[in-house]
Amino acid sequence: MNARVTIVDHPVVAAGLSRLRAKTTPPDLFRRRLQEIAIFLFIEASRSWETAAVEVETPLASCAGAVLAKPIVLVPILRAGLGMADGILRVAPDASIGHIGLYRDAETLRPVSYYDRLPVNVAAASVLLLDPMLATGHSACSAASILKAQGATQIQFLCVVACPPGVQQLQSEHADIPIITAAIDPELNGHGYIVPGLGDAGDRYFGTC
Repeated sequence: MNARVTIVDHPVVAAGLSRLRAKTTPPDLFRRRLQEIAIFLFIEASRSWETAAVEVETPLASCAGAVLAKPIVLVPILRAGLGMADGILRVAPDASIGHIGLYRDAETLRPVSYYDRLPVNVAAASVLLLDPMLATGHSACSAASILKAQGATQIQFLCVVACPPGVQQLQSEHADIPIITAAIDPELNGHGYIVPGLGDAGDRYFGTC
């Protein structure tokens, strides 16, 4: 993969992903592990963010400190992306949240947009587009186009599992958007699911499977 794709290589992420993949993992544990992996992805995505200097008064003395130079906007693709936002909010509680609703047409495997609502500061923010799976890449591309149409310029895509067709599709349409993931699986099946993958992340997270 090229420099615009980062695979978070960490033993805790690898162990958590193994639990997500296991078909016997119950929804409560699936939720916890998905949220935890999202935190690791967030930490990697924010590694190069700019900060502004501030002075901090400790109980003993003043010292140099830092704050993030830009606000954070989390944009989960509904509904599976909500689980990743739940995790990231544990370490970035001041982030604003937008929502983009897309569903995949069962025959064409193409996304159909049904909802979007974004914070007013999206153009000035560090924007994280969230979806556990980057499969065909069409939903990610549609969501990225919606974000850009509303002024977003600093966008990163975070997913738990990607595959080469999805990576190639997103990079062909939005080459400026880095991808941060926990794993890249080899292929899609005939229904557009990542193999081996982890199944339908939304159904498993919300217990609807």
